[in-house]
Amino acid sequence: MTDLLPLFGFVFIGLFSPGPNVIMLTASGAQFGFRRTVPHILGVAIGVGITSGLTGLGIGALLAAQPMLANVLKVVASLWILWMAYTLWHRQPAKVEDGDRPFTLIEAVLFQWVNPKVWAVAFSATAYVAASPPITQAVTLAATFSTLNLGVCLFWASAGSLLAYLLTNPSIWRLFMRVMALALAVFSLMVFL
Repeated sequence: MTDLLPLFGFVFIGLFSPGPNVIMLTASGAQFGFRRTVPHILGVAIGVGITSGLTGLGIGALLAAQPMLANVLKVVASLWILWMAYTLWHRQPAKVEDGDRPFTLIEAVLFQWVNPKVWAVAFSATAYVAASPPITQAVTLAATFSTLNLGVCLFWASAGSLLAYLLTNPSIWRLFMRVMALALAVFSLMVFL
């Protein structure tokens, strides 16, 4: 177990630092409250586990060997993140309109397939388990990522829901959502670095 402490530390820092999931969960907690954001939280934790587990099985090596496939993934990721930034930019303060809703569990799981930060952290984390057989790598990465990310998601969604109490002024609310949207837009460009 102590052999895995460096992996735990790396994955925790990689997932806790700002990226698309952190920004979207914080904004969802602020917009919809913690309870309505729970399916999004669970979807992120499950999706990150699946993505990292598949990386351990060799999909990461396949993407590294096929630059065209990796580039397609980057373009799709960038466009999806820009779309999310656009929707955040246009969110209205403190009221949820008819069409507004947080990500569903399935949407959050599927988003991890094009979330470049998750792929980058998962690729890098394989170095910590490289000596193990692929199935052991996959199980170790999936369990580590899902477990740690569940805690990370709970924290950021809670932080967002607590921020909602501070964001009762419509101008401050709009500023907060636009800062979140700009952060996502910048991250969409960082996909190509």
